[in-house]
Amino acid sequence: MRLVFDTSELERVRKRLLELASADPDVVGAAVIGSHALGHDDRWSDIDLAIGVRGPLTEALQRWTLWLQAEFDVMHHWDLPSGPSVYRLFLLPGLIEIDIGFMPAEVFGPRGPNWRTVFGSPAPLKPTQPPNVDYLIGMAWHDVLAGHKYLSRGRFWQAEHWISSVRDQVLALACLRLGHPTGYAKGAHLLPASVTEPLQAALIRSLDEPELRRALTAAIAALTDELALSAPALAARLTPLLARVATDRAEQSEGPR
Repeated sequence: MRLVFDTSELERVRKRLLELASADPDVVGAAVIGSHALGHDDRWSDIDLAIGVRGPLTEALQRWTLWLQAEFDVMHHWDLPSGPSVYRLFLLPGLIEIDIGFMPAEVFGPRGPNWRTVFGSPAPLKPTQPPNVDYLIGMAWHDVLAGHKYLSRGRFWQAEHWISSVRDQVLALACLRLGHPTGYAKGAHLLPASVTEPLQAALIRSLDEPELRRALTAAIAALTDELALSAPALAARLTPLLARVATDRAEQSEGPR
């Protein structure tokens, strides 16, 4: 099966979806969202749309799902709620992904810059607040402690999860500091090598205890470096505590302490 698509095929599917939206009397507006809205899409892009719906979303979701199953032989779909809206994600046999945001008519409008109205009158863009730096720092030290605890308990899969999450929080903090998108590592490719290269040492290569401890130590080092830039005063308080975790070699136990 193909993982790279002909852009003309993607455009054909997108055009057909917009035709369905235009013909649906309960759809008050439609927009192209995601990378295609700004002309940044490529052969690996999903098809992302938003539609404003008059009346209950449940009826529109059911109706549209039946249409897409009939036209594109949908293999699977699932929902991602977002406030009063629901994003339904469809997988087609050719591994094409369609993401459609079903929005109540009264809130139909952009949630960010990746929006191009096709028809309808969307509500104005409401500025979204970036994540709070204290929240990201809190998540980071929480994940450090969780990684250490599960590593000490000998629960290596859980330790891997939390240690990797520390790395993700460092990326988010650096993106926030430099004005890049923070969610889902969308701004990670814009970060300087001074941020990303040290984080490579935090990549986990196996579930052996020494390897997990090495990766945790590297993640803590990257976190303390980022704290010094993102929140210097807080870094002065947290760095000694994080250093204690990095140097701890507590014995494993069978269960929680």
